Amino acid sequence: MAPPQRSPLRSPEPISQAASRPTRRSLLAGVAALGALGAAGCSRVATASSTEGGDLLDRLRAAGVVRLGIAGEIPFGFIDTNGELTGEAPELAKVIFKRLGVDRVQPVPTEFGSLIPGLNSQQFDVVAAGMYVNPERCEQVIFSDPDYQMLDSFIVRKGNPMGLHSYKDVVEKKAKFATGTGYAEIQYAVDAGYKESDILIVPDQVAGLNAVEAGRVDVFAGTALTTREVVKKSRKAESTKPFAPLVDGKPHVDGGAFAFRPTETKLRDAFNVELHKLKKSGELFRILKPFGFTEAEMTDMTAKELCGG
Repeated sequence: MAPPQRSPLRSPEPISQAASRPTRRSLLAGVAALGALGAAGCSRVATASSTEGGDLLDRLRAAGVVRLGIAGEIPFGFIDTNGELTGEAPELAKVIFKRLGVDRVQPVPTEFGSLIPGLNSQQFDVVAAGMYVNPERCEQVIFSDPDYQMLDSFIVRKGNPMGLHSYKDVVEKKAKFATGTGYAEIQYAVDAGYKESDILIVPDQVAGLNAVEAGRVDVFAGTALTTREVVKKSRKAESTKPFAPLVDGKPHVDGGAFAFRPTETKLRDAFNVELHKLKKSGELFRILKPFGFTEAEMTDMTAKELCGG
């Protein structure tokens, strides 16, 4: 899963951005989120230094381990059935941090809304959760360049009987609409004219699929990746062709990236150097492909443009 940023769609990419809105990679829960995180009993990392550009990378190399904030969201960052950390962001982090001289990654699971507060309160070193980059978040953290981009898609009943291919269709055909907690798709539907109080909010794409299959809603909106993956074994539902939601009347794409504390520009910049090497060599796609990503979801977007400047 975030407020979308307002940037034109780039072909053939699919995915992200906006302003003062909820989003899949949801907006921070603020003080409440911090309380939830504290209750989880996570130990703290060392206090950030005042060194220009930060010295976290040096400290991580000395410790030999980096703590990754994850939100338990498949396929972005989660603990698998064997108790192992995996997902597109953790697997990419393992490769990049190894190249940066940090041999191990350690997960710190929390709720999505607790990721940015947890990062800035030293609960972990980096957010590795496929977080969408948008202007609101850019005021609180700094981002690497995106490692993927994403379009939206719907889960509908087989054959798409209502012909739903956009948020405008959902509004015009008075479809019963659902999406996930904190998803950017909430605001996309509202922008298209759907009454927010009429939206059924469910925990995730699995619950969305169940709602469609049971006939409680006509459509569930999510990312193209999560919808196409979750319907693979369904006999009653299918995903629609990916599409770009409209923000201020223009199609836009979302981009997911790693988040760092604002003081740690040296770490972010070093991370970006290795990320761009992986993009150029094609290794980035090889890392993300097992999690359902396609070549169309690789991107050359930058954090700067997604942050709005």
